[in-house]
Amino acid sequence: MNRRLIYVMGPSGAGKDSVLDWLRANLPPRMQVHWAQRTITRPASAGGEAHEATDAEGFEHLRSQGTFALAWQANGLHYGIRHTELARLQQGHWVLVNGSRGHLPQALQSHPGLQVVHITADPATLVQRLTQRQRETPEEIQQRVARASAFVVPKGAIEILNNGSLAEAGSALLREIENCDARDKGQVSQTAPKGRF
Repeated sequence: MNRRLIYVMGPSGAGKDSVLDWLRANLPPRMQVHWAQRTITRPASAGGEAHEATDAEGFEHLRSQGTFALAWQANGLHYGIRHTELARLQQGHWVLVNGSRGHLPQALQSHPGLQVVHITADPATLVQRLTQRQRETPEEIQQRVARASAFVVPKGAIEILNNGSLAEAGSALLREIENCDARDKGQVSQTAPKGRF
């Protein structure tokens, strides 16, 4: 059932979370998509997504108990997806995970057949957005953009370019998920091409 597991990732500045927020707001009711809640070593009061908050000690305890189906570290924080969050796969639902590029090899190994979605933007757009955030030095921004440019998207992944309006990128992702759903139900060719949008 891993083919219904959607693993979304993207570099800083690509607007991944904004695209996912658009998708959540515009997803048709007929599409049965469960948004996997993340467990994060970040206070609930920090804002952003509605995550399960814990501290580093609590996270390690959960990990040692085998609680997580997926777990990774990024930007000084620990992230985890509980096995219970993936249970909807057994009911035929789609499950969407907000993941990490660095953890992708492990995710592919533990959940073969998952659908990878890579949300990105061209280098100039990434530089502009990261600069506007005013969180990093120009040198750090260039390093981030270089890593993004060097990243090799795995074969079969869906790549969404978020260079224009949020609605354009969100609509492209929605179309791709609808196509995945149609292919899974045998309504269109299994060999339908995937690519950049």
